Amino acid sequence: MPKMKTRSGAKKRFRLTGSGKVKMAVAFKRHGMRKRPNKMLRQHVGTKIMSAQDAARVKKYFMPNG
Repeated sequence: MPKMKTRSGAKKRFRLTGSGKVKMAVAFKRHGMRKRPNKMLRQHVGTKIMSAQDAARVKKYFMPNG
């Protein structure tokens, strides 16, 4: 049997924490930062924990059988 493969797009975009949560980069930070409020730019620094509903879908990309 061939091996089950991880979705290569998920490898590049998400990381799993030790407790099984999904870390992701924050959206709306690619370009056009001058027109965005400074409060939004401050709050969108670094990575965030994905919501449980979305994380359930992303975890299937990492573990197709589990």
